[in-house]
Amino acid sequence: MAKVPTVFFICGNGLGSSLACQMEADDVFSEAGIEVNSDHDSISDAPSLNADVIVSASNFESQFANMQIDPKTKFVYLDNIVDKDEIKEKVLPVVKQIADS
Repeated sequence: MAKVPTVFFICGNGLGSSLACQMEADDVFSEAGIEVNSDHDSISDAPSLNADVIVSASNFESQFANMQIDPKTKFVYLDNIVDKDEIKEKVLPVVKQIADS
């Protein structure tokens, strides 16, 4: 039985860009036929999240480096968080790998 990955989309306040990214990614997951538990949140809440994957804009990468987050959590950083092609290229393979594990 395939695992259903938990993917969190993170931005500064957890309201705008993370939701936009989640919506685009949910379309990508649906098109690929992959079931995912997805949600969005703020970067300040990231250490308390139980996520298989955290997706965020690349400008937040240095902030995550200073956080205590489960070492099993995979990070994907996007240059354009609403670019479906970039989501397919960077996020989808990570999610597929977890789903198939």
